[in-house]
Amino acid sequence: MRRGALETRRRGEIEGILRTLNGLLRVPVSLRLRVLLLLLTAHCSLLTALAQPGAPRPNSPLYGGPPSSGQVSTGLPRALKNVGIDQRLNEQIPLDAVFKDEQGRDVRLGQFFKGKPVVLSLVYYTCPMLCNQVLNGMMGSFRQVSFNIGEQFDVVTVSFDPRETPDLAAAKKSTYVKAYNRSGAEASWHFLTGDEANIKRLTEAVGFRYYWDEQTKQFAHASGIMIVTPDGKLARYFYGIEYPPRDLRLGLVEASQNKIGTPVDALMLYCYHYDPATGKYGAIVMNIVRLAGGVTLFLIVGLLLVLRRRGGQGRSPTVSEARP
Repeated sequence: MRRGALETRRRGEIEGILRTLNGLLRVPVSLRLRVLLLLLTAHCSLLTALAQPGAPRPNSPLYGGPPSSGQVSTGLPRALKNVGIDQRLNEQIPLDAVFKDEQGRDVRLGQFFKGKPVVLSLVYYTCPMLCNQVLNGMMGSFRQVSFNIGEQFDVVTVSFDPRETPDLAAAKKSTYVKAYNRSGAEASWHFLTGDEANIKRLTEAVGFRYYWDEQTKQFAHASGIMIVTPDGKLARYFYGIEYPPRDLRLGLVEASQNKIGTPVDALMLYCYHYDPATGKYGAIVMNIVRLAGGVTLFLIVGLLLVLRRRGGQGRSPTVSEARP
């Protein structure tokens, strides 16, 4: 009995909707268009009012610059007070800095900027935990995007421990190139080591602050990666150990000045904007509302034109039209 009553109720609701639509189709086209536009305007205004984002905040005291004034307690241990990542967006990295590649050869950083954006990571190869998580996060994200290392972008990983050797770099490269398992990575994902002077030039340029803890015999450091433009300017920072493939893809497209990617990426960049405070891409509410409104209006106009054409074809012929 209950099921039958529910079906009867649903049938009544559907019939009511059909009667409403039928009544709307009998209204003149111009009036229908005015009503639909009014409803669309009200809908977009409501979305705008409800979806205004609040001011974003950094997700950790390790990321972003230090407080501008006053002594603010962050609750961090003493070893971490000088550790973090300060964004240097649009600033130049030292392309003339000299490092050693996995074979022990001297290389300039600028050799790896060949007209494509570069994903830059700073780790040390003997790190017992966090640096491996950074590399794992990079590799996992690389495997989920359709862009390929060596085709749309290159990768440069630099050790900030001056005691590490090219042999360590070669072993680490072998592990991650094999896990990535795509052609081109061997020649385009570079693992470098260097002396203290050149490491300092690079880390200071990108705002990477770290600290050697004598008690634990380890480096204290934050985690994150950067995207650099083909001419060596810092474009995007992504924090933590997991890097959403969508954010990575959009960052690479922007860093390349839309030279890579598809029209869908351009549309996504219209709707999403990089927020330096969080190191993530977030939705631009007004642009989404405008896009949704434009698409809706296009569909409404198309529907009305179809209805008008069908209405004209369904008219019965007049007396004059029926004469031979």
